[in-house]
Amino acid sequence: MSETNPAAATGMSADAAPHRYTAAMAAEIEARWQDFWDADGTYAAPNPEGDLAGDPAVVARPKKFIMDMFPYPSGAGLHVGHPLGYIATDVFARFQRMTGHNVLHTLGFDAFGLPAEQHAVQTGEHPRVTTEAAINNMKSQLRRLGLGHDKRRSFATIDPDYYKWTQWIFLQIFNSWYDDEAAKARPIAELVAQFESGERAVPGGGSWDVLSATERADVLSGFRLAYASDSPVNWCPGLGTVLANEEVTADGRSERGNFPVFKAKLRQWNMRITAYADRLLDDLDALDWPEAIKLQQRNWIGRSEGARVDFPIDGEHITVFTTRPDTLFGASYMVLAPEHPLVDKFVPAAWPEGTHDVWTGGYATPGEAVAAYRAQAASKSDVERQAEAKDKTGVFIGAYATNPVNGEQVPVFIADYVLMGYGTGAIMAVPAGDQRDFEFARAFELPIVCIVEPTDGRGTDTATWESAFGSYDAKIINSSNDDISLDGLPVAEAKARITEWLARKGIGEGTVNFRLRDWLFSRQRYWGEPFPIVYDEDGVAHSLPESMLPLELPEVEDYSPRTFAPDDADTSPETPLSRNEDWVNVTLDLGDGRGPRAYRRETNTMPNWAGSCWYELRYLDPHNSEQLVDPEIERYWMGPREGRPHGGVDLYVGGAEHAVLHLLYARFWSKVLYDLGHVSSAEPFHKLFNQGMIQAYVYRDSRGFPVPAAEIEERDGGFYFEGEPVKRELGKMGKSLKNSVTPEAICAEYGADTLRLYEMAMGPLDVSRPWDTRAVVGQYRLLQRLWRNIVDEATGEVTVVDTEADEPTLRALHKAIDGVRQDLEGLRFNTAIAKITELNNHLTKAGGALPRTVAEGLVLLVAPLAPHIAEELWRKLGHTDSVVHQDLPVADPAYVVDESVTCVVQIKGKVKARLEVSPAISDEELEKVALADENVVKALDGAGIRKVIVRAPKLVNIVPA
Repeated sequence: MSETNPAAATGMSADAAPHRYTAAMAAEIEARWQDFWDADGTYAAPNPEGDLAGDPAVVARPKKFIMDMFPYPSGAGLHVGHPLGYIATDVFARFQRMTGHNVLHTLGFDAFGLPAEQHAVQTGEHPRVTTEAAINNMKSQLRRLGLGHDKRRSFATIDPDYYKWTQWIFLQIFNSWYDDEAAKARPIAELVAQFESGERAVPGGGSWDVLSATERADVLSGFRLAYASDSPVNWCPGLGTVLANEEVTADGRSERGNFPVFKAKLRQWNMRITAYADRLLDDLDALDWPEAIKLQQRNWIGRSEGARVDFPIDGEHITVFTTRPDTLFGASYMVLAPEHPLVDKFVPAAWPEGTHDVWTGGYATPGEAVAAYRAQAASKSDVERQAEAKDKTGVFIGAYATNPVNGEQVPVFIADYVLMGYGTGAIMAVPAGDQRDFEFARAFELPIVCIVEPTDGRGTDTATWESAFGSYDAKIINSSNDDISLDGLPVAEAKARITEWLARKGIGEGTVNFRLRDWLFSRQRYWGEPFPIVYDEDGVAHSLPESMLPLELPEVEDYSPRTFAPDDADTSPETPLSRNEDWVNVTLDLGDGRGPRAYRRETNTMPNWAGSCWYELRYLDPHNSEQLVDPEIERYWMGPREGRPHGGVDLYVGGAEHAVLHLLYARFWSKVLYDLGHVSSAEPFHKLFNQGMIQAYVYRDSRGFPVPAAEIEERDGGFYFEGEPVKRELGKMGKSLKNSVTPEAICAEYGADTLRLYEMAMGPLDVSRPWDTRAVVGQYRLLQRLWRNIVDEATGEVTVVDTEADEPTLRALHKAIDGVRQDLEGLRFNTAIAKITELNNHLTKAGGALPRTVAEGLVLLVAPLAPHIAEELWRKLGHTDSVVHQDLPVADPAYVVDESVTCVVQIKGKVKARLEVSPAISDEELEKVALADENVVKALDGAGIRKVIVRAPKLVNIVPA
């Protein structure tokens, strides 16, 4: 029997069932209703005012702002795994509309990015052409699914009238500084005023009015939230661009292209996200996010309390951060990160007298040793450099620092296990208390001083130790000088005492450190937002006035940055924009009173994360050319509410892979805009939900290569391709694995509503699940039965009757209503479908024509999940308005509560009787009923009763004497 044969389930011939729900009928219905929704503006969400204003009565409803994570429009198009989250948010949005909410649900496109640019490099075709074609294809695919987006609000990040405001936000950040006393961002002009008035001292001393323009710019750069600096970066010669830490894999290669990544020092734009570390950490508590995502952000921010300590060296000092200042007396050497800026300053021309041979690495001079070791370290990822199991390597730089608590001279090394990305890029090494320091000290024959009393019986002679010993429960020993003694103190008290002593001596202070680093914000690419920055003849950066925005990308002859041999670390970026001299070198009047002057444009572009840092705001007010967003509109959709003190989107659905990239960056931008008074929401997304992944079987031949999944033959418990056995494994769905299934293919065979139901029914939304095309037919049959319960397949006439439903049907209906409402509210779409299926099966088995109230209730329950068939049936039931804005039925409690429930009676843990009792029965009454039951009496056989445990109304457990 064919699964899609129109006569399959009824025994009727195809001619006798011309009005049966088939894939062809589904296609016609779905296309017609999609056209209607577009023409009618069914999903248009009104704003409280402005060009999107609508019915005031609608705006007066409670609002619900529902978002998907920005999709990137791939040229390969969608496979059935991609729409999982989009369908889920669509179902939830429809449910919210039907429960009285004004719903904003739309979708734009995160369209800047490397794939389109790489295609442009290979073909010479402008990346906008391929990107817009991919967007149009994706729009077509998504429309086929019947997603209820407000299309008036859609945009792409590559639209100049969108990235005008991305550039504008960058300028707000550039022209701001973080006031630690006020704990917020303020305009940079207010800082300048403080310098001018003398209210704030100029760093380094001196008077503001005597500083040159270049000197003032340098001072302000140390405060600006967006600043350019020469700093260690991840340089990828194979891509010709610099990468953020988050774009480098654990094995030190680029996330895109898998090229080697090296440490290099280049001048780049950065965002001072570290200024917001405390707030980014603290405000997580008020967000309704998965705990796993919160934990990832907390770990990435990495807050730790300790002390800053200065180690004198050659008239200057090296500053370290330590969480254990109580162990200072055990610091027997220091280690700097190889790229630490102070290294070159302290490297002498020759090795000091008495330098151990093992410290020199076999090199004739400290300079040679340092240069060679730096080259070696630059080829390793941060993860490789910190691997616990690897041998400890390093080299003495030829200088000694002074331990400030005991005056001892300690040698200074560089070693790759210390990173510039944590603390100050320098550590005081306490080998007795840290295993990495212990291993390094043993390798380089350095002293190991016991400074905490071992509690494991090893004794204090470190020469006999096989590992370090560190404990917060031990007492401090060997830690005193003429001015302070920590001996005998517990760790917490010792930390407090030494920190106070350091501060009193002016050689340190208690402080908080963060793992979070400032956000590298430059890319050496063409296909990105141009920086609205120009440089004068002195190299001072100036912001373009708002009237010059957007600064659009110019045409270039070659879209590729200059790339190099992947392993050639001794290279530096050359950007595509730098080759367009007419665009780079300009004469402009910036409106600063200096008249027209010659400037040079910034030739880096912003990273692809820039456009997705604020797109939720553009959805609110997409056609506003005068403001980022109208304040009243932003406050209506995203402002703080009870239970959500920081405001934000009501539901944000997307992948967990963006935990410390997009989500952290967007939170940072929101907080800056909030501080500056541009928005009322300090957080972009109040509730976050991570959907699972739709996986698919991958079939590999004897060589391990994927073969087309659609051509696999299954027989005798095995799998074959062209007669040869293949292995099956579960993995991602994708073109390269030859296991993609397109939405169009499923829609053509079954219809979009079937695809929607199947993806929602596969399992809990947050769990990954395997795709099985053969199982799709189950949801197709559900829709066929639904149709058949309301429409005569032979005539096409509606078969409902205007009579009251019997009590069993009313109970089935209202239990379904109650359960479906709860499930849809909780994003439990699979169980909602199960309840609808159960109701539909009940109606099918009951036979006869459905009462109109039951039919309409069933259609309304189905509407959020399968909107096309619901619209068609709603219209056939005589309604002239769309089902989209109908009220979802509310359950009658009288029909939700069972008339009776089954109570299990156990004796010695074995079931001896089942009783039908009232749900409201008391414990006392249930005990009497159970003890009087003839089966219970027979089972007891006159034995006494020691205890009766009653859990009304479902359990009685009898314990005989």
